[in-house]
Amino acid sequence: MFFSLQTIKTPLTALLANKMRSFLTMLGVIIGVGAVIVIMAVGAGAQSLILSQIKTLGSNLVGVLPGKSEEKGPPASVYGIVITTLTYEDAQALKNKNNVPNLVDYVAYAKGVATLSWRDNQYDTNVSGATIGYLSVEGGEVEKGRFFSGEEERSLARVAVLGSTVAAELFGASEPVGQQIKFKNHTFEVIGVMKERGTVAFQNYDDQIFIPISTMQKIILGVNHIGLIRAKVDQEENVGQAIADIEATLRERHDIIDRSGASDDFTVRSAAAALDSLTTITNALRYFLASMAALSLIVGGIGIMNIMLISVRERTREIGLRKAIGATNADILNQFLIETVVITLLGGAIGIVGGSLISTLIALIARTLDYDWELVISPFSIILGLAVSMLVGLVFGLYPASKASKLEPVEALRYE
Repeated sequence: MFFSLQTIKTPLTALLANKMRSFLTMLGVIIGVGAVIVIMAVGAGAQSLILSQIKTLGSNLVGVLPGKSEEKGPPASVYGIVITTLTYEDAQALKNKNNVPNLVDYVAYAKGVATLSWRDNQYDTNVSGATIGYLSVEGGEVEKGRFFSGEEERSLARVAVLGSTVAAELFGASEPVGQQIKFKNHTFEVIGVMKERGTVAFQNYDDQIFIPISTMQKIILGVNHIGLIRAKVDQEENVGQAIADIEATLRERHDIIDRSGASDDFTVRSAAAALDSLTTITNALRYFLASMAALSLIVGGIGIMNIMLISVRERTREIGLRKAIGATNADILNQFLIETVVITLLGGAIGIVGGSLISTLIALIARTLDYDWELVISPFSIILGLAVSMLVGLVFGLYPASKASKLEPVEALRYE
C-alpha cells in the first residue's frame, strides 16, 4: 500500500502532542470554510425571502415603468432618475378593453414623502397618489371609513386614507375619520383607515397615506407624469398577450413607429420576469461573496505552511533518526503531507459545523421576526468546503513536506 498504518499513525501522534498549536494552525481554515457555509446559507435564505415577497403580489401582475431598459436590466427610474414619459392618460388608455382586453384593473402611482400634522402631533411618512384601482390590484381592506371615489380622483379632492401605522402614530386613541390633517401647506380630510397589512414585497403598506393621484400630481408635486402603473391581468396564461397589448397601446400613444422595442420610452415587465431577474442577480451575488470568503482559506493555507516549516525545523533530528533506521524520502513526504491534510480537513469539518450552527441561528432569528426565511445548507457548499480544505492542505503542505524528505540523515542527526 502507498500509505501504511504507521505512516498515518505517526503524523496523528505529532498533531496530538501539540494540540494548541494544531488548533491555532487550522483556525484560518475553520474561519474560511465557516464563512463560505454561512454566506451560502444566508444568501439562499435572503433569496427565498426576496422571491417569496415578490410572489405574494401575484403572478398575474404586470408593471409599467417610465424609461427604456435592457431586456434583463432595470429601467433608469429604479435608480432614482426622474423620467416623465408616462402619464395618467396612458394609464387610463390601458383600461380600455379595445386596447388591452385581458386587463382587469390598474393602479397608477405618483409618490412622495411628507410631514403630516394634526393638532400638536407630527409624523413623517410616505404619500402615495393612487387611482381607485388600488384595492383591486394591490389588495388590502379599509378598516374604517372608505377609500376615495372615481369622482374624487378626477376632481382634485383633498381627501386621504391612512395606513394603520400612520393613524396610530398621528391620532393615538382618537378617531381619525372625519379629522383634518395638514401637509405641504394643504389641508386634507381623513376619510378612511386601512386595515393593518404589514410589509409585502419590501413595501410597508401600513406606514403611508393614500390620496387621489390627480391631487398628488397637481396640488402636491406640480407634475403631469406618473412613476408607475401596475396592471392586473385576468389569468396568468394571458400575461404575455397583455404585455404585448400594453406595449402596442403605449407605442401608439407615444408616436413610436419602431415596433421592435428599440425606441420605447417605457418598460413593461411581468412578475415572473422580475422573479427571474432577481434570481439571477441574487445567485451571482451569493457566489461572488462565497468566493471572497474562500480567499481567507489562502491566508489560512499560508499560515499552515509556515507552521509546518517550523515543525520540520523542530523535528529535524526525528527525521534523521527515521531515515537512519530505514524510512524513505516518500515516507517522510507522506508523513508531513498527511499532517497538513489532517489539519485542514479537521479545520474544514469544524468550520462546516460552526457555519451550519451560525446559519441555523440566523434563520431562527429571522423567523422570530416573522420573515419567510428558509434554512438552506446545501450539500454542494459542504462538499466544496471539504474539497477546498484538502486542496489547501496538499498545496501548502507540499513544500514543507518536500523540504523534510530531502534532509540528509547524517546532517539531520547532527542538528541542534
